[in-house]
Amino acid sequence: MTIKDCGGHKGGVSACQCHREKLYRKLCGAALAFVLLALFVILIVFLVLRPHKPQFYLQDLAVLCLNVTPPASAYLFTTMQATVAARNPNARVGVYYDSADVYAQYKGVPITVPTRLPVAYHGHRDQSVWSPYLRSMDNVELSPELAVSLAQDETAGYVLIDIRVEGLVRWKVGTSWISGHYHLEVNCPALIRVNEGKGSYGATTGGGTEYFRFQQAAACNVDV
Repeated sequence: MTIKDCGGHKGGVSACQCHREKLYRKLCGAALAFVLLALFVILIVFLVLRPHKPQFYLQDLAVLCLNVTPPASAYLFTTMQATVAARNPNARVGVYYDSADVYAQYKGVPITVPTRLPVAYHGHRDQSVWSPYLRSMDNVELSPELAVSLAQDETAGYVLIDIRVEGLVRWKVGTSWISGHYHLEVNCPALIRVNEGKGSYGATTGGGTEYFRFQQAAACNVDV
């Protein structure tokens, strides 16, 4: 009986079995190479498609009126104009602002009704500046405790107000790929000086932009 030899294999191992083993090794190597290539492509796509959050800045806040008179009334009457700048820091990713509302809040409670910003698209490292008016529209009633707190802050000479932006954004990569919607939340703290820091001394009626002064432009906290 003849003993078949296939690449050094002896002892009756057939040539077909040797060839199958070589084929299996080649297939395993090809599969491993494919997996490594797929992981590399996924890594590249992840790095490309992972955008940086938009950057927001509160440049100015002009308070035209801020009037609350507890305990006689807890209704707040206010009109203000916020100047908010937004910038896309990404070099290869665009940002669609499909909807965005701006409003003011005091100690976590909205004190103006939302104002809708225009729909916008920010290309690579593009930016926009919006200056919406924010009003209470006779629809804001504070709790008695919050109304007293706001009046006390005015009397003390400083009021901390948060300008909020909330909406939906999408990312665009290349010429055709657009992501689904992501929820955008922006918070811009604004310290308002009342009557040059002297306060209202009990009088809580507003006195215009010279009476209420925005202290300093600052970056906003952004969450997507």
